[in-house]
Amino acid sequence: MAAAAARDPRAPVARRRRTRTGQGRAGPGRAMEIVHVYTRRRSDFGRPCCFSDRPAEVCVDIQPDPSLAEAFVPRSPVDAPVQHGSDMSEHEVNTERVEVETRGVNHVEGGWPKDINPQELEQTARFRKKVEKEENYINTVVHLGTLMEHCVRQNNAIDIYEEYFGEEEEAELEDESPSAKTINVIRDPNVTKRTATHLSWHPDRCKKLAVAYSSLEFQQKTEDMSLDSYIWDLENPNKPELVLKPSSPLVSLEYNPKDAHVLVGGCYNGQMAYWDTRKGGLPVEVSAVEASHRDPVYGAIWLQSKTGTECFSASTDGQVLWWDIRKLSEPTETLVLDITRQGLLENALGAITLEFEPTMPTKFMVGTEQGIVIACNRKAKTPPEKIAGTYSGHHGPVYALTRNPLYPKIFLTVGDWTARIWSEEAKESSIMWTKYHLSYLTAGCWSTVRPAVFFTTKMDGTLDVWDFLFKQNDPSLSLKICDEPLSSLRLQDNGCIVGCGSKLGTVTLLEISSGLCTLQRNEKNLANAMFERETKREKILEARHREMRLKERTRSEGQDAEAEEILEESPQEALDRAQKEFFEVIEAELQRRARAEAQHLHGKVKKHAEEEAVVQGEESKLPKYEEEDEENVAPKE
Repeated sequence: MAAAAARDPRAPVARRRRTRTGQGRAGPGRAMEIVHVYTRRRSDFGRPCCFSDRPAEVCVDIQPDPSLAEAFVPRSPVDAPVQHGSDMSEHEVNTERVEVETRGVNHVEGGWPKDINPQELEQTARFRKKVEKEENYINTVVHLGTLMEHCVRQNNAIDIYEEYFGEEEEAELEDESPSAKTINVIRDPNVTKRTATHLSWHPDRCKKLAVAYSSLEFQQKTEDMSLDSYIWDLENPNKPELVLKPSSPLVSLEYNPKDAHVLVGGCYNGQMAYWDTRKGGLPVEVSAVEASHRDPVYGAIWLQSKTGTECFSASTDGQVLWWDIRKLSEPTETLVLDITRQGLLENALGAITLEFEPTMPTKFMVGTEQGIVIACNRKAKTPPEKIAGTYSGHHGPVYALTRNPLYPKIFLTVGDWTARIWSEEAKESSIMWTKYHLSYLTAGCWSTVRPAVFFTTKMDGTLDVWDFLFKQNDPSLSLKICDEPLSSLRLQDNGCIVGCGSKLGTVTLLEISSGLCTLQRNEKNLANAMFERETKREKILEARHREMRLKERTRSEGQDAEAEEILEESPQEALDRAQKEFFEVIEAELQRRARAEAQHLHGKVKKHAEEEAVVQGEESKLPKYEEEDEENVAPKE
């Protein structure tokens, strides 16, 4: 029975509780057994607990006793631990596996000149050897090698040619409004501020900038004014990377395009000096005072030579000197800027700016203090023949002179209150010019990327960016850089970063928008067409002016002859002649008025007759007035 109950879960389970005692009915010493039976179903054993929500209940509530508050003793100090650590959680995610593959670009060799047949191995090999012997080949390969290595490493990591948004059309660059943002400001570290007279970017790495500092105001130099100029690293603009210590303040400073460690500088006292950054801040060699310029050297430019050590300079003393930095004791060549071609130094014009285009190695141009641009040819046989021509169009010094990088025959000049664009084919006048500004213009340069964009700076601290394909009367972008006058301007080779130097030695670096530094669609053809059209127009005007001057000269010679005849007349004859001319003029005026009045009356009669014929419906009966009647009505002269 008990076994059957154990097998059946519904059977009740009996539990007995036995109690023994010493006394009972049977007498002392005999145990009395008390039994109590608990009964529960087998299925009720081990059931889970079911909890439910219910309102809170107060089990115990001890009310505070105010009399016990006096017995409390405050504890000082009190330590209160606080957990400052933030809660962290760890998650595990099964990410996708990165698939890496080798990618390449199909490159076809091309770019051969027209006279080279790519199919002829002998011609291509000869041309390739010729190119490899050129001086710029090694520097270009070294420069491009770093960029290519960077691109190859990028390409190994990601697919740089993958089209992520192929379905979307590329945004037009023209829709972006011209803008610029300041990326850096470099200040003169000296207490006595000087003018940043010249800027030069590092030829290989555009992260370095050489700045020449000098005070160009006459006799404004103080005893505590520094003579140093600096090379700045844009990644660390708080401290100059190298301090250049010349014997006289530098007015011009230029990197050597073939050797970035070498710089040449023109001093305020007329001397020339060059530095090698690997040898420190002191100049390696300085030109002798007696063989140098007599005035500040406003222009110093490197020449394209095999050695890479030749340069030339220009100064307000009226001379252009050629130098070889391996021997700065004396110049290798001298040119006096005498436009009368007599070679006299007292008649020379002071040079304020110098221009040289490497693609035209025999030509250079000089901007003078008198507003005249002198075009020179170095390879001429005699010194007078070296001055090829002049261009005159400014009322003051030509502060900037630069050729268009894509069209070398077109050049820009900045002076007085305007900037002018010239063509070598039109020497009497510029082909384009800006309006007259309220402030004096101090510097200017072409964009290195876009042939239709150039930059100008003004005395009021404003930088203007001109795009004459977009707007001719006003600049496309005008920025207020600072309150002091801007003195120098230089654009990077990539055309995106522009540096502006001020009178107080502050150099502001600006990054212009992509629309102003990206070649637009068909821009070269449009700019070339505009230059050619304006040049042709100026040629027509020049021919017209020459014709008018010739006629004026002939007329003036004829008037002089008549004046001589008039002087031979007696006073009475002159009076009679003047009286006769007066009455002839009066008679001609009276006849003109009579003729006009008769024509007016004839017109009224004709109009009145037409109106009556229309009313009566007799248009066929209208008299026909012919030209003969008009001639009969009008009195003849």
